[in-house]
Amino acid sequence: MTAGKPTVLAKKKDLHDGRSVWADSHSTTVRTRKTLGNLTSEIVVVGGGISGALCALELASAGHDVVVVDRREPGTGSTIASTAMIQFELDTPFVELCEKIGSRRATRAYRRSLKAVSDLGELVKRYDIDAGWRDRQALYLAGDEIGSRGLKQEVEARRRIKLPSEFLTKADVADRYGIDRTAAILSDGSAELDPARTAASCLRVAQHFGAIIVSPCEIVDAALIKSGVELRTATGATITSKKVVFATGYEVVKGVPRDAFDIISSWAIATQPLESGDFWPGRCLIWEASDPYLYARTTIDNRILVGGEDSGLVDPGRRAAAIPAKATALLRKIQVLLNKPHLKIDYAWAGAFADSQTGLPIIKELPNLPGAMAILGCGGNGITFSTIAAQIVRQWASGKKDRDLDLFAGL
Repeated sequence: MTAGKPTVLAKKKDLHDGRSVWADSHSTTVRTRKTLGNLTSEIVVVGGGISGALCALELASAGHDVVVVDRREPGTGSTIASTAMIQFELDTPFVELCEKIGSRRATRAYRRSLKAVSDLGELVKRYDIDAGWRDRQALYLAGDEIGSRGLKQEVEARRRIKLPSEFLTKADVADRYGIDRTAAILSDGSAELDPARTAASCLRVAQHFGAIIVSPCEIVDAALIKSGVELRTATGATITSKKVVFATGYEVVKGVPRDAFDIISSWAIATQPLESGDFWPGRCLIWEASDPYLYARTTIDNRILVGGEDSGLVDPGRRAAAIPAKATALLRKIQVLLNKPHLKIDYAWAGAFADSQTGLPIIKELPNLPGAMAILGCGGNGITFSTIAAQIVRQWASGKKDRDLDLFAGL
């Protein structure tokens, strides 16, 4: 018998439209259980995307008894729509974040983000994760939101806290990259990967440590009981656990502060494969200080992946209908930026993501359901934030409190 009122979980949503370049990735299948009777576990992770996969790996490798459930096939929700630019830089510049949350907290957030990218790279190597990982620099271009003077101020502030960033003048940007912008920031400490392959590989490693993965399995409500939390599935079966991690992304569970974020849409394209010499130097991640901003990276099979054109349009039908026009706009922008008029589109898609007031994620225990923690990545740093969330969850599951948990409760 439950000792508390059930928490009804979020309804299933259409999290992406079109065909992502990751839909054709290899090694994305995971062995799962298809049926589930009543089950007891130490920790349940709800969600088998990149956030849930990283949490499952951290927990299972630490010796916890873990069950992962997903209402879809693992990795086919928001993860497959990700552009997977792995950066420490937040959508909110450091100078602006200092104004919003104070310099000490902003410093902690940026340093933790920088460390998370490094930690994720080490995890990929330690467990031989099939991620398609490539270390990259990041080029942040001046735009209509922040110009040359603002970027110079940003670099000076970053240097004071030892973030690896270099200011580039207009001439520097033109000489090094052939791009016409008034200034840029070049930063070390970024990477790119294949999110679908990464999520699947993390889940397979978690299985090696004993994790059980059940899919498709929809959790319809959760309630507090004496021994922890009871989860009820759509089939009527129950899972009883001491703790629950809701890594459900933008299908947000009750208890996450709704005024702390907005759900918006972004569009992306991947070009046809190019010759290896037809890229900018270093194949660094590119993004710009504009609204909406353009961002670009390369893929392991020599495509250019471009994203942007963000808007508050979240109706699935209208979001899908906008793909052709948004894809054309993205193609034209990257053709002009890189002076490559021959680029052509091979894939085009759209996805939903969260946008917080600070650019920071929401990682918090649910006040309405003790023993449960929810994860919601925000902005363009979703996988970096997923890494931080998995580290926080590992501490929490062991009865410890991560030193930076307070940064991610949402304003």
